[in-house]
Amino acid sequence: MRILIVGAGAVGGYFGGRLAQAGRDVTFLVRPSRAIDLGRDGLRIISPHGDAVLTPKLISAEETDTPYDLVFVSVKAYALEAAMNDFAPAVGPETMILPALNGMRHIDLLTKRFGEHAVIGGVCLVAAEIDDQGRIVQLADFQQLIYGERNGETTPRLERLDATMRGAGFDARLSPDIMQAMWEKWVQLASLGAITCLMRGTIGEIVAAPGGAELSLAVVDESAAISNACGHKPSEALLSRHAAAITAPGSSLTSSMYRDLRKGAPVEVDHILGDFIERGDAHRVATPLLKAAFVNLRVYQDRLPKH
Repeated sequence: MRILIVGAGAVGGYFGGRLAQAGRDVTFLVRPSRAIDLGRDGLRIISPHGDAVLTPKLISAEETDTPYDLVFVSVKAYALEAAMNDFAPAVGPETMILPALNGMRHIDLLTKRFGEHAVIGGVCLVAAEIDDQGRIVQLADFQQLIYGERNGETTPRLERLDATMRGAGFDARLSPDIMQAMWEKWVQLASLGAITCLMRGTIGEIVAAPGGAELSLAVVDESAAISNACGHKPSEALLSRHAAAITAPGSSLTSSMYRDLRKGAPVEVDHILGDFIERGDAHRVATPLLKAAFVNLRVYQDRLPKH
């Protein structure tokens, strides 16, 4: 398969790098500034699963003119609309678009632009960031990519995708219920993002404060209630694991939103929390803690310099 990775940030760079390292046909669509860095230093990965320095195939938006078999989209949600313009020439009649974004709003945007058939579902589980040297640093050892047809069918194109993804140096799985997996990730992400950003700390720091663990669990309950009301009840096993993770004493666990917040960077507040809360409001689900986090982050976001 000819694979186009849109962006070479922490997520796209990590999974695209591992695919390239495994000999897959991978090209990265990058901005000029990132192209300069990658051309000079290579694509550098620092990981518990092994470090790597790769010389990636790069392409700019202006150079994209032929369809790819797979377009892997992992930009931040607020950058999606601009990215769609950049990769549109790479989408042909049989191209699969695999988004690894958070929440659900991106599915609406992608299907409106490229049609229902082009867009498959995806869940990406990895903790990674770009450090001050431009390297992709994996912060924990989990690295999973899940994908599937949004209607739950197992199709020949997904079997082909699965064969391409397996054995590429990360956990790859074809899901028969990708929408459920996407909603369950949203529950985890919204609750972890809300509590770490609202309390401005790691899970260990929050739990160490009196009432911190109870507050964390209350945010999980609000998040699960939204998902349940929207027809995607999280499994008891997932909620049990997430509750344990979000109340673990001494844990250094944070969210990507909190790490962006600490850097003074934009956050995905509208996509991870705003859209989530709106869907809960439509079903009259009370979410005071999620709303407090949302307002808090919107105040932060609105103070940032406008580009």
